[in-house]
Amino acid sequence: MSQSKKIFVNIDKCLGCHTCEIECAIAHSNTKDLLTAISETPLPQYRINTEYFEGENIPFQCRHCEDAPCVTVCPTEAITRKEGEIIVSIDEEKCIGCMMCIQVCPFGVLKSSRENGVVTKCDLCIERLNEGKNPACVEACPTNALSFLTEVEMSKKRREEAGKKILAAFRRGSSAVKEETSF
Repeated sequence: MSQSKKIFVNIDKCLGCHTCEIECAIAHSNTKDLLTAISETPLPQYRINTEYFEGENIPFQCRHCEDAPCVTVCPTEAITRKEGEIIVSIDEEKCIGCMMCIQVCPFGVLKSSRENGVVTKCDLCIERLNEGKNPACVEACPTNALSFLTEVEMSKKRREEAGKKILAAFRRGSSAVKEETSF
């Protein structure tokens, strides 16, 4: 499992199809299968929300904040981060459902579980990471709007995308100049 990776979102690519939500719920179901998961009680709960704001679709999930306010405010220490890891996790056995963490989350991504009233949130699909897989939402996204990368990998990807745009604009400008100056 790569602890330094995070989920990055390219809003320009998100269609708002909610595939990430469906795959997240399946990944956190008992059966891990869509056809049987829809019959589970309680229904599996997704931990990512795709919402529409000002003409854009935005997938929201726990950002596993470096100085996570949910960790600080939890009175039972149910929400923790192990030393040296990026994942902020919830121990459902310790959670008393006080919802203090929901109140302080700057992204509004924590929610009450359908099953037992404790808080639930994105865990980066820890089981999948342990198997060497990406989080379910990332793997399922049909447009690759979600990426699971290190900050260095993400910076490189953004530079490559920016470079392609710059080259395309340069080539368009260069060919326009050639057309204007050819006699």
